Amino acid sequence: QDFAAGFKKTMAFQPRVLKQNRGSSGEGIWIIKLKAGNYCKSYGERSCTDDEVLDMMEANDNHSETHTVAEVIEFCVNGRTSKSGTWTSKGVGKYLEGGKAAGGQLVDQRFCPRIVEGELRYNCVGDALVGIIHKKPAAGGISAVGGTGSIYTFYGPDEVKFKNLTTNFLERDLSKVMPALGLADEPIPLWWTTDFILASPVGTPVEQEKWIVGEFNCSCVGISKCLAAYCKDDTPNACYNDIAAEDLAEADRYGTIMGQKALGFLSKGFTSSRPVDVSGITRVAKNDLGLLPQPLVPKYKGALAEIYVRCQPFGGSDKSSN
Repeated sequence: QDFAAGFKKTMAFQPRVLKQNRGSSGEGIWIIKLKAGNYCKSYGERSCTDDEVLDMMEANDNHSETHTVAEVIEFCVNGRTSKSGTWTSKGVGKYLEGGKAAGGQLVDQRFCPRIVEGELRYNCVGDALVGIIHKKPAAGGISAVGGTGSIYTFYGPDEVKFKNLTTNFLERDLSKVMPALGLADEPIPLWWTTDFILASPVGTPVEQEKWIVGEFNCSCVGISKCLAAYCKDDTPNACYNDIAAEDLAEADRYGTIMGQKALGFLSKGFTSSRPVDVSGITRVAKNDLGLLPQPLVPKYKGALAEIYVRCQPFGGSDKSSN
């Protein structure tokens, strides 16, 4: 009921981005607009009715659907039912299933129209920026998720054209992120990303630009330089050896920084670095291709864990053939 009431109010005010908490690669992320375009001038001035029609696009493949407000709410809460209409999405809905404890959450945020110009992904290892990717959606699309025809341009961490944003992010804002999330006693994630979307009007001076964080990623972050090793329908046998030498060198650089940062985290005794029981983990990997040899005298013992979804092709997205 809270979701239904809140969504009807925000949807009546401006175009929205609705994101499920458990999604990956854009599945369950919807860009939604009122088909009639009759937005109210101020938030809370009105709420949508159940029969208002919405134009929707899902970020995983940029496909479009049209549904009523009531059908969207039903799909988000209960999935495909007699009340949800017909959906062509690969997803099943039920985004709130299990409640907060099980990850059943939705983010309802405003839509930034300049996303069509692309977004900037800042790749970080701890507090170190290691690279920037400009991700531009394919013509006619809104999502820059890999596999949708989007164009990726890679930049180093010191790229001059993004200097103002980079300086503000690293020197002014970064120290505030974990406390703002109620995680002041935890370290910044070891490998994580921040996606920035330019929200200022065209022509705004660089020093006055306002960038909106579309999302933080820290639970299923891939290394874009390793895309050649990811299995897809047309590359079912892709593996570590398919990564170009130049890209592999860059990925190894990331890995070295990660190791150094991880040692720093462990030496500070953060609560998240206590021993973890791994006895319930099943080995699925066919070999150790891509892993360095085991150190003879390790300072710490750790386990490399990955989620393998048995019902999905290749065990889920971003997986290699081993």
